[in-house]
Amino acid sequence: MKIATWNVNSLTVRLPQVLDWLQANPVDALGLQELKLTDDKFPLLALQEAGYQAVTHGQKTYNGVAILSRTPARDVVRNIPEHDDAQARIIAATLDTASGPLRLINGYFVNGQAPGSEKFAYKMRWLEALREWVRKELAANERLVLVGDFNVAPEDRDSFDPEGLRETIHHTSEERQHFRDLLELGMSDAFRLFEQPEKSFSWWDYRMLGFQKNRGLRIDHILVSDALKPSVSACHIDRAPRKNQQPSDHAPVVVTLD
Repeated sequence: MKIATWNVNSLTVRLPQVLDWLQANPVDALGLQELKLTDDKFPLLALQEAGYQAVTHGQKTYNGVAILSRTPARDVVRNIPEHDDAQARIIAATLDTASGPLRLINGYFVNGQAPGSEKFAYKMRWLEALREWVRKELAANERLVLVGDFNVAPEDRDSFDPEGLRETIHHTSEERQHFRDLLELGMSDAFRLFEQPEKSFSWWDYRMLGFQKNRGLRIDHILVSDALKPSVSACHIDRAPRKNQQPSDHAPVVVTLD
């Protein structure tokens, strides 16, 4: 089984690229972030024709998340329960697989703008609420995968300039501690279960030849629960879509569960 995550930075703009990628990479489930459209504008028919069903949580102009899957999704949750939030950032669903039910949570984590700002404080509150909810989800679903654009570079090796960017947004001690807190719930960073090339990133700024110079960050992640960890056989970042005309600034990340 293959599960992927991809911040497409506008599904309206990137739909042809998503369809092309799914044809070349027929994953079983794909978490999309930054749809930037409302649910009534979601291109459900085009994705159904490609062999995927979808559950969505959209928002006009900003945010928005969806789960595409080969099989029907059930027990769908939108946003973090008991956490008041007007922004469409979380969608969760259960997928019935040959190995049993799998709980998939897809998130577009808060950016945070800058340490000390109100948006950073919002990010901290949101991450705290997420951790407590994921704790409950793990207690109810031992086979759980959390994917998305985390907007956190967990370690120095996840940044093109760890010293120059130290304690700036995506690199702060507080953000990295929240990432570790999620792992300590009983989860693993699937990408780091394997030897990976140095300077492996999933996001590159559109400006200043960021991709061409590989000035990037690894901020898109797939976390797997302890029960699933033994079944993880591969995890990689697919840089190919970042070479497209009018690409998203993010690349897909794919995990394989055997």
